[in-house]
Amino acid sequence: MSVPETIDLGDFTLRRWTADRAEALHEAVRDSFPSLHPWMPWAAAPATIADQVEYLTAVEKSWEAGEAHNYAILDGERVIGSIGLMNRVGPGATEIGYWLRTGATGRGVVTRAVTALIAVARADLAVARVEIHCDELNLRSAAVPQRLGFTLARTDTVTPEAPSETGRLQIWTLES
Repeated sequence: MSVPETIDLGDFTLRRWTADRAEALHEAVRDSFPSLHPWMPWAAAPATIADQVEYLTAVEKSWEAGEAHNYAILDGERVIGSIGLMNRVGPGATEIGYWLRTGATGRGVVTRAVTALIAVARADLAVARVEIHCDELNLRSAAVPQRLGFTLARTDTVTPEAPSETGRLQIWTLES
């Protein structure tokens, strides 16, 4: 099965992450650090461009191995976020994770991007279940699966990894 490297959604595009976009990723994360830091364990400290090159090199390898399919969310050539399909929730399922750059929220970008990746997951990866995970207090992230008809399957108790996490991880599911 082949996952598309580019998905055109009209006013923005999803494009497979490659290491040559490390500087653009660095800029987006740096500009959004205050809003990412509370919720994203990988945003515990500001990343360097070298950190982003290392991350994106690993992302490229995971794409080639079929373990994850991560996309830059682009407004023209400007990175406004990231979204990905990750095969870490068991057979026949995939998890979608996402974040948006400060200033790019409130336009339905993530909702439309998640909708596109649900279609990819079903058609190209042939999965029966899509999951979205978020802390119960991350209301903006939780609003996306609610809008798209996901069901709150359970809330797990986990060790918090980011400053605002409560340790109560919501698992939202959408079955085919």
